[in-house]
Amino acid sequence: MGTQAQPDQYYVDNNNTNGDKVDTRTEREKQIDEWLPITSSRNAKWWYSAFHNVTAMVGAGVLGLPYALAHLGWGPGLTVLFGSWIVTVYTLWQMVEMHETIPGKRFDRYHELGQHAFGKKLGLFIIVPQQLIVEVGCDIVYMVTGGQSLKKVHELLCDDCTSLRLTYWIMIFASVHFLLSHCPNFNSITIISLAAAVMSISYSTIAWVASVDRGVQPDIDYSIGYKETTQAGTVLSFFNGLGAMAFAYAGHNVVLEIQATIPSTPEKPSKGPMWKGVVVAYIVVAICYFPVAISGYWAYGNRVSDNVLISLEKPVWLIAAANVFVVIHVIGSYQVYAMPVFDMIETLLVKKMNFKPTFMLRFITRNLYVAFTMMFGICVPFFGGLLGFFGGFAFAPTTYFIPCVCWLIIHKPKVGSLSWIINWICIILGVCLMVVSPIGGLRQIILDAKHYKSFS
Repeated sequence: MGTQAQPDQYYVDNNNTNGDKVDTRTEREKQIDEWLPITSSRNAKWWYSAFHNVTAMVGAGVLGLPYALAHLGWGPGLTVLFGSWIVTVYTLWQMVEMHETIPGKRFDRYHELGQHAFGKKLGLFIIVPQQLIVEVGCDIVYMVTGGQSLKKVHELLCDDCTSLRLTYWIMIFASVHFLLSHCPNFNSITIISLAAAVMSISYSTIAWVASVDRGVQPDIDYSIGYKETTQAGTVLSFFNGLGAMAFAYAGHNVVLEIQATIPSTPEKPSKGPMWKGVVVAYIVVAICYFPVAISGYWAYGNRVSDNVLISLEKPVWLIAAANVFVVIHVIGSYQVYAMPVFDMIETLLVKKMNFKPTFMLRFITRNLYVAFTMMFGICVPFFGGLLGFFGGFAFAPTTYFIPCVCWLIIHKPKVGSLSWIINWICIILGVCLMVVSPIGGLRQIILDAKHYKSFS
């Protein structure tokens, strides 16, 4: 895999009758772009984007979908599940289209698109905090998921063994990332993403097939708020379910960074192969999400765990295998979401603070990031609450309505046109989701914290 970056900013020399593109970057800028993880390689194929997008989207969120349905009930839950799939396909298409909305320039990062739409300073203020919350939040949840799945495998396969604390399993999972986090760019983790994508299909299939095989469990309940004793608790639980559902659709936060790795020319823009990869990825998402959500809730009702694989006990070997697949998958997912964070950190250090782009700088910053997500996951290992809180607080804006706002600003569709109406519907729904779901997620974290002892 090559590492030469194609220039994405150029001007046309008026003295050149052929109109050839002239790269205006300085030698230092070229050196930095060839070192940063997002712009260092632009030779990806369309199937690379499919692997990365599947790995980004079909993550821990799919395991929480039956739990989300348990909070929402059949009618609202299925409506939100299918509606979210349709809305996020639309907003993801918008982002792919806007990657090269200006001829001769590529918006390689989400915040660059935001700066074009909202202004240089305001764009950074709107996009970067939310994107960081999503990406860092995902990595924290993946730390917890990886640790939980490793612990589950140990318990299933070794009944007589001494039980280890979840803290130690999270640390074991994190140890892998202290090594993998030094892969330089997206293309260097393509094999990891491929393995993760295959694993996501595998454990999702196991989850729904095992649920169907178990059948409806005795004494289950499908009513909303089954475990709640007050009307307010039922409402807040519903809000948490909305956030958990939103968490399942997070690929938008890395889609521009993934598209940046695909070569682009005026004759063959990157949106062609990128959209092909996205379509394949969203077909896989449908294959994974809908059966898992429906069968898991059907079998366990309101008693389903916030991680559906935790609810499954038999056959032991199959459930253990599914949890191993989850571990492999979230290893890849962690890296896909960490790469844009590494790019932000390294861009700040090299371009703004004038550090030299060296291996040692990368070694220190990436290890510190892995250590931070590990410690946060150890301190707050509340899977269900984290899904709801992060899902509403930052996933809803960056996934459901910020792409629509950017589209309205950049493309300016006619007021009252179909495009204008669809975008405003998405914006209103996304804002409502952003407001209510973090409230439910925060309540769930508080409830879980009452029964949790630090570093247990």
